Amino acid sequence: EPFIVQNEVAAFDFGKPYNCWIAYNNLTGTKKDRYFTSFEHRYDYTPINQIDATRLAFTPVVVDVDGVKALVAESNVEGYPGMFISNADGDYILDGEFAPVPAEEVVGGHNKLQGIVTERQNYIAKCDGESVFPWRILLVTDDERSLAQSDMVYRLADPCRVENTEWIAPGKVAWEWWNHWGLTGVPFKAGINTETYNYYTDFAAKYGIEYVILDEGWAELYLNDLTKVVPEIDLKAIVDHANSKGVGIILWAGYNAVKGKEEEVCRHFAEMGVKGFKVDFLDRDDAQMVDFQYKLAEIAAKYKLVIDFHGCPKPTGMNRTWPNVLNFEAVLGLECSKGRRSLRFNVVDYDLEIPYMRMVAGPMDYTQGAMRNVSKKNYYPCNRRPMSQGTRCRQMAMYAIYFSPLSMLCDSPTLYDREAECTKLIAEFPTVWNETVALSGEIGDYVAMARRNGDTWYVGVMSDWTARKVELDLSKILGEGDYVAEVYRDGVNADL
Repeated sequence: EPFIVQNEVAAFDFGKPYNCWIAYNNLTGTKKDRYFTSFEHRYDYTPINQIDATRLAFTPVVVDVDGVKALVAESNVEGYPGMFISNADGDYILDGEFAPVPAEEVVGGHNKLQGIVTERQNYIAKCDGESVFPWRILLVTDDERSLAQSDMVYRLADPCRVENTEWIAPGKVAWEWWNHWGLTGVPFKAGINTETYNYYTDFAAKYGIEYVILDEGWAELYLNDLTKVVPEIDLKAIVDHANSKGVGIILWAGYNAVKGKEEEVCRHFAEMGVKGFKVDFLDRDDAQMVDFQYKLAEIAAKYKLVIDFHGCPKPTGMNRTWPNVLNFEAVLGLECSKGRRSLRFNVVDYDLEIPYMRMVAGPMDYTQGAMRNVSKKNYYPCNRRPMSQGTRCRQMAMYAIYFSPLSMLCDSPTLYDREAECTKLIAEFPTVWNETVALSGEIGDYVAMARRNGDTWYVGVMSDWTARKVELDLSKILGEGDYVAEVYRDGVNADL
C-alpha cells in the first residue's frame, strides 16, 4: 500500500573530533528555505565538533581518521530526497538531514527560472507500495588515491533502463557563455545570433568536437516558453547547419521552462534535430526535484536526447540507470573565476580537493579549457575576458583528471585557433574510459591520474601553488614493451 516516510535517522559517529572536509549549502535566490542551494561551495577543513551548527552540508564528506580517510556518500536516490549533513549538537556525529516534500512552490529566482519552495510538508517522501530506498555509503581507505578512482556510487545504482544505448554519444562541447561569445576578427557582430552559433559549429567541425551548446539567451526571458526564440536566432537554420557538419546542438533551459512540459519540449526539439538539453537552476534535491530529474531523463531517452544537469544536486548513480544523463554540475567550477566569488577561496586548492570528494559521486561538469592562464598575483575576475588561475597545462590536465562524459571547451574559438597545438590535444581527448588508475596524490595538494581509452593512456598531473616534483610509477599501467610518450608541459616562466 502507499505510505509516507516521516523522516530517516542516519548518523555517522566518529567518536573523536577528527577533521573533515565539508562543503556547506550556499543559499541562492532565497534565504527562507534552508534546503535551497546550487550545490556549489568550497570545502572547509574543520573538526567534526566545530561544524557550523546553523548550516547544512552536502555529500560527499571526507573525514580524516588518523590518516585513514572515511567518505560519506549515498547512491540510488529515487523517489526520495538527497541526504544533507549537519551537526547541531557539537558532538562527533555527522547527522543526515532530509528536505521535506514541498507543499507550495512558486516561480521566482534568477530570471524566474527557479522553483521557490515557500512551504513544506511534515514528511520527506511519499511512496507507492513496494519501494527501494537509497544506499548509505561509508568508503574507508588508508590510501586516499583510491577515492579518486572509486565508482562505488555508480555501481550501487539501479541498472540501465534504456533498452538500446547505441545512440547515446558522449563527447566534448564548444561553449559560448564562459567566454562571453568572445569572437574577434569575424565579419559579423558576435553575440546571441545565428552567425555566431554557425561560427561555433564550424569551429567544432574543424577540430572534431561533437557538440555546440546554446546557453542562456536564445529563448525569450521570463516567459519560460522554449518555443519563443529571440528574433536574432534562426534555431532551425542553426540546427540544420550543425547537423550537416556532423555537430550536435544542445540547448540550455531553465527548470521552470521544462517542468510540467517534459514531453512537449523533448518531442518538439527532437523533431527539429536537437541532440539534448542542459537543464539549469534546479537548486534542490527534495523528493519532488529528484522525481523531476528521473522523469525528464526517461522522456529524453524516449526521444533520444542527452541531458546535462546544472545548478543541480550531486549525482547518486542516475547516470547508470539513465545513461543519456551524461553530466552533472554540482561543483564550484571554472565559471566562478569570472566573478569576485573566486577571491573568497583558494580555487587552485579546491581543484585538487574535488577529485577525492565530489568526483566520487559521479561525473562533474567543471567546464575547463581556459586559454588565458595566469599566476596568483596576476589574476583578477573579469566577466568579458575571463581567465583561469594556474597554467595552461593545468587546464589541459583536467581533461584526464576530471570525469566528464560531456566535457566543455569553455573558451573562445578565437583563442583556441591561436593555441592550435593545445586545442588539437583537447579535442582529441576521450570523454569515456576503459580503465582508470590514480597514480599519486594527496587531497588538496596534488593529483596524478591515468585513464585508458583503447590502447592509449592519458596521464594528467596538477599541483597547488607549491612547486613540487612528482615521480610516477608507470609500471602500474604499462606492461612489457616499448612505448611512445607525447608530453605537454608548461614553460619555465609559467609561474611568474
